[in-house]
Amino acid sequence: MSAIHLLRRFSMKSPSRFHRSLLFSKSSMDLPPDLPRNALIRPSSRFLSTYPTAFNSTQRLISSSNSNWISEKARRIGVSLRELSTSVETNSGDKTFERIHVQSSLNSNPLVIERIHKDEETVGESDSRVEIGEVKNVETLGGKVREESEAEKEAWRILEDSVVRYCGSPVGTVAANDPGDKLPLNYDQVFIRDFVPSALAFLLKGEGDIVRNFLLHTLQLQSWEKTVDCYSPGQGLMPASFKVRTVALDENTTEEVLDPDFGESAIGRVAPVDSGLWWIILLRAYGKLTGDFSLQERIDVQTGIKLIMNLCLADGFDMFPTLLVTDGSCMIDRRMGIHGHPLEIQSLFYSALRCSREMLPVNDSSKDLVRAINNRLSALSFHIREYYWVDIKKINEIYRYKTEEYSTDATNKFNIYPEQIPPWLMDWIPEQGGYLLGNLQPAHMDFRFFTLGNFWSVVSSLSTPKQNEAILNLIEAKWDDIIGNMPLKICYPALEYDDWRIITGSDPKNTPWSYHNSGSWPTLLWQFTLACMKMGRPELAEKALALAEKRLMADRWPEYYDTRSGKFIGKQSRLYQTWTVAGFLTSKLLLANPEMASLLFWEEDYELLDICVCGLSKTGRKKCSRVAAKTQILVR
Repeated sequence: MSAIHLLRRFSMKSPSRFHRSLLFSKSSMDLPPDLPRNALIRPSSRFLSTYPTAFNSTQRLISSSNSNWISEKARRIGVSLRELSTSVETNSGDKTFERIHVQSSLNSNPLVIERIHKDEETVGESDSRVEIGEVKNVETLGGKVREESEAEKEAWRILEDSVVRYCGSPVGTVAANDPGDKLPLNYDQVFIRDFVPSALAFLLKGEGDIVRNFLLHTLQLQSWEKTVDCYSPGQGLMPASFKVRTVALDENTTEEVLDPDFGESAIGRVAPVDSGLWWIILLRAYGKLTGDFSLQERIDVQTGIKLIMNLCLADGFDMFPTLLVTDGSCMIDRRMGIHGHPLEIQSLFYSALRCSREMLPVNDSSKDLVRAINNRLSALSFHIREYYWVDIKKINEIYRYKTEEYSTDATNKFNIYPEQIPPWLMDWIPEQGGYLLGNLQPAHMDFRFFTLGNFWSVVSSLSTPKQNEAILNLIEAKWDDIIGNMPLKICYPALEYDDWRIITGSDPKNTPWSYHNSGSWPTLLWQFTLACMKMGRPELAEKALALAEKRLMADRWPEYYDTRSGKFIGKQSRLYQTWTVAGFLTSKLLLANPEMASLLFWEEDYELLDICVCGLSKTGRKKCSRVAAKTQILVR
């Protein structure tokens, strides 16, 4: 049965990260399911007047207005979370839940609530789990049964062995599960971005509980205090990862606790900008693939979406609709010269905006946010399509740019110097292909091809239909460069010589053609597969997948491969890397279930092209460049 556990509060002293982790405890009492999320964190005086409560000496919350709910608890054994979840409209007029993360000036600790499934239907119980390694055939969510290869059987066994349990329930998968690794660093943690392909593999196989648990537990972690050197980031930040630890309360008692990392332990102390974006994308995927939309309708989940969106949409100094981030804030989590407006973040941001627009109801409490989301979607899609796109025609245009143009009608709006065009690009770009730049900011274009950003632009329809086709044409034309002996290059080409020394700071892990510096990452297979299926070219994905299947099992599922063609296992590559396994399995399942794959990508939204809020047409001071370029955007 589902239970909501209230965790005790500690002393008036501000807690350390370790002591805050003790808030996730298994010892307390049940609370009613209709409690708003601000009550789960820290009851305000307004909340106390609405929901009468009393605190005993140990500060456990006792609801006097919901005693009947507690007394009838036995009658609800077996009730699912869908039945217990609350509607979005509940207390929609009460805006106190919108401020649940505002830190108090008092040194008091927040109340943290968790839901733990302990009934016989939980994925964590032995009678409800499917041991994939024991069967020769696999049945997918679409009801299709097909024979598994030996590589798939081993991959499922590895994926099942990587599952992390918290209080008896599965909550994610570790980053890597190499039994020979004596120094796992943080590879024994559950990363949000790393778990996404694992989650999709489980969902496509019909196992949704682990994904639901993951989404709820990481949502609770969102409310924790995040501090580096006495400074805290904005509300809504999701952790990069978390770890389940067992701590001793006394000589005879231990507890399992969740210990999150928001970047305060990461290399370079960089906040994970992409974690919240991936969380929203996975939340939508869970609803689409399971048909269970009650999760995204819960007040606490809706509030989590709003906090992430408010953090991303906060006003700043930037003149562009793209997100401004520092180096290392996404999959490329080390210094690689992607600070500014990297394509990977922009494509995930656009996708998260579209997901949020789907999942947020339009009411008095959300209409302003929904309007802001629509405006940003329109501006972002125009900006990326118009200014990030390069093909042979555009490169020739840049080659002939005039510089130092001071005018509202300037052609070279970002003052790009033609000398920035790298020599390798002139001969490399195919006649019929193109791609989106890796980064764009004043006087700087990063002409490297970044795989994840381009693939996710196709999946989310951030790029136009014609641009999508051109991106896949480029992959096909430059197969040896992007795919080589092992798919897929994380970026192309590598930084070498002085560029490597200056841009990476002589990073010994990011040497040329290794790791993030143009290493080959098999986990990118699932994004490539999804992009190919959307564009009706699954044969490209099948070809890349067959190439990977020949080696992955024999090479023990490495994290990445080195050299220009991806011939060697990476020099510091972890073996039995979970998202390598999961990316392979998800690609297999997507190809076997095209109808399920179609639920995970977005088609072109032509309404966005008609939204423009700049107001330039009313002033007459200058022309809106969007209007002039609209026809060009549609046909590119």
